[in-house]
Amino acid sequence: MRLRSGVFASSCLLVEALGVALFLRGFFPLPVRSLPRSEARRDPPAEPAPPGSGMVSNWTKIPPPLFKKVVIVLIDALRDDFVFGSKGKQFMPYTTQVIEKGTSHSFIAEAKPPTVTMPRIKALTTGSIPGFIDVIVNLNSPALLDDNLIWQAKTAGKRIIFYGDDTWVKLFPKHFVEYDGTTSFFVSDFTEVDDNVTRHLDRVLKREDWDILILHYLGLDHIGHMTGPNSPLVGPKLHEMDNILKKIHISLLSKEGESSLPNLLVVCGDHGMSETGSHGGSSEGEVHTPLLFISSAFEKRSGPLTQPKLVQQTDLATTLAVGLGLPISRNSVGNLILPVVGDKTMREQLRFLHLNGFQLSRLLQENTPAYEKDPGYEHFKIAEKSHGNWIKLYLDGNNSEILLNLGKKVLKQYLEALKTLSSSLSKQVAQYDMYSMLVGTVIVLEVLFLLLLITPKALSSRAEFEVPLSPPLFSLLFYLMCLMLCAVHVIVCTSAESLCYFCSMSWLTAVGVMVLISALMCGILSAIGKILESSRVPVKNPVVSNSSWSEVDVLILAGTIGHVLSLGASSFIEEEHQTWYFLINTLCLALCQELCRNYFLLKEGDPQHSITLKQSFDNVKEAYECKNIDIPAAGDSKLGKVTSSAEFIKGSDKWISLASPWIILICCRLLRSLNQTGVQWAHRPDFGHWLTSSEHKSELSFLAAVSLVMIFILVQRKCSLVSKIAMALGLLGVYSYRAAIGNIIFPWQRDSKDISKEIQMALLLWMFQQVLWD
Repeated sequence: MRLRSGVFASSCLLVEALGVALFLRGFFPLPVRSLPRSEARRDPPAEPAPPGSGMVSNWTKIPPPLFKKVVIVLIDALRDDFVFGSKGKQFMPYTTQVIEKGTSHSFIAEAKPPTVTMPRIKALTTGSIPGFIDVIVNLNSPALLDDNLIWQAKTAGKRIIFYGDDTWVKLFPKHFVEYDGTTSFFVSDFTEVDDNVTRHLDRVLKREDWDILILHYLGLDHIGHMTGPNSPLVGPKLHEMDNILKKIHISLLSKEGESSLPNLLVVCGDHGMSETGSHGGSSEGEVHTPLLFISSAFEKRSGPLTQPKLVQQTDLATTLAVGLGLPISRNSVGNLILPVVGDKTMREQLRFLHLNGFQLSRLLQENTPAYEKDPGYEHFKIAEKSHGNWIKLYLDGNNSEILLNLGKKVLKQYLEALKTLSSSLSKQVAQYDMYSMLVGTVIVLEVLFLLLLITPKALSSRAEFEVPLSPPLFSLLFYLMCLMLCAVHVIVCTSAESLCYFCSMSWLTAVGVMVLISALMCGILSAIGKILESSRVPVKNPVVSNSSWSEVDVLILAGTIGHVLSLGASSFIEEEHQTWYFLINTLCLALCQELCRNYFLLKEGDPQHSITLKQSFDNVKEAYECKNIDIPAAGDSKLGKVTSSAEFIKGSDKWISLASPWIILICCRLLRSLNQTGVQWAHRPDFGHWLTSSEHKSELSFLAAVSLVMIFILVQRKCSLVSKIAMALGLLGVYSYRAAIGNIIFPWQRDSKDISKEIQMALLLWMFQQVLWD
């Protein structure tokens, strides 16, 4: 089948899109979901029946709230060591004192990847685990339609006030009685973005017309993005947050009366921060955040401070729902944090755990066909049965030690069941459809190989070629491959524990995909066979048509393929510059060896030497023709009289060519020394840190000026007068811009306080406007 290159490329693009779609469908698993919120409005969450037949109790009602007012302070990118480590003791003294000696409970909340803001807010409010697809919609957060804590609080008539990141306003439109959102994309703003939140505090804390106050501070995250977690700006920002927490805590304590319910202050982070100041991955600094519950309802801590217990970030939604007297979100996979309700009676604690277990078991039933065989479900039923026995003893008025021991046993059984249920539901979120991913990968690789084999013919002057599909489609190999792939598909469909997306498609569609894979494979084999056949044809003039690859060609091809393969590992992506260092050094050494061999080692009668000389002569001839200079024609007879390459190549150019690889190696080594600590250790001092510090701004200014002058000298030789002037102005503008933003200084600028950055930028713009108008 003869096709034009455009038609063939379009066909390959369509097949490639199919393969990518299958891969993405398997890579982004369906999240664990219950009923949508629209249905939840019409159908309130079902409550469990009393554990035990014939029991008369109020178990079918939502428990009353445990706290009157709740203030949630979310500090973006707050790592656990910022509170529990040395920075916390130094810069957050009040918070540290409350943790060590106050009425509080402290935990380390583990956030699941991706550790970016919008998915983390979803996890905090819904108790579910968002997937990687949520990263794509992080920049344009749509309204959250899943059942969540904010919607449940609004439905229950609670008045919610919010100040901070406007992502909350986008996720929960019309949920707040008062709000003021701030954008999170001006990462160079460390102060105004937080002052816009704090300016409302004094007024709101004096009022009584709210039940929930949510504050989302962004300044710490911006500092991390710009300067890293070890920046000197982190300490003052933590101290600022400590003063804010002190103000809120004292205000909440002053409003508590003897008869009213206690208030609750929750301090948490949406994600942490890596050693480079970024987030989104799964390093310990990114996934571990502090979680503090501060309330007068808790007992004062006594004894030595222990390491905070590790909980899941999704546990906060369940715990707050119980604390506020709200139904637990239907899609929550979190567990109740028991120490928060540890001061309640055994009856109330068991009731809270029973509600949590019922919600998790119902979510498991709606997402797992064989839910009855799940260990968590079995443990929950056992705990529920034991709970029924405990209720019988309790209603009979038995207050003996037997009742207490049985209650502790039931409590332990519930905790074990909740942990197992949550683990089973969480695994479904990360359960990738490997079969669909494998089928999509095979299709993409087959199209890629076919394109590589056909590319030389597609780039020819005719731009058309014979697609090797017709013969293979009627071959025995094609039918055997189709039968083998169909058999594999049947085996996977019948033996897989869970139904994958590819297996759920109709048999006609599945067979069509198998036929496509088989046809592409046969086409690749046919193309390889034709290439091997053409390579066996004898060459009439081996000297002239010698097209064997040089060492440099092999190195470039191997390096390109190796670098592409290295991108499959996250560690190689993070330290990609190390791969480039190795490849550039190796390439420079290979080029140096190639140049030395061409200029010094090849003899005059060597055919390869003659080819090199002829190519050099052709290049010189083309250069003279471009300048309209006539030179005598030179044929093969004149080429034979050439005794040295110096007749075609100047001696200075030869030595420059030989020195170029070594100069490149020296320059690369100098560039590497600017920041040779890599991505993982970017916080460690390096020559780049020394050069960009404020104390060495004059050295950086001198280096920048010399570099710009060298660029002008090297480029201006072949430019016209107008181009030279434009280039000089452009390079001067580059230097002036860097000086205006404070990175470098002007030669005449002695004191940086004499003139502000804004005035410098205005003068710079005025100067260039005058030049353009003149």
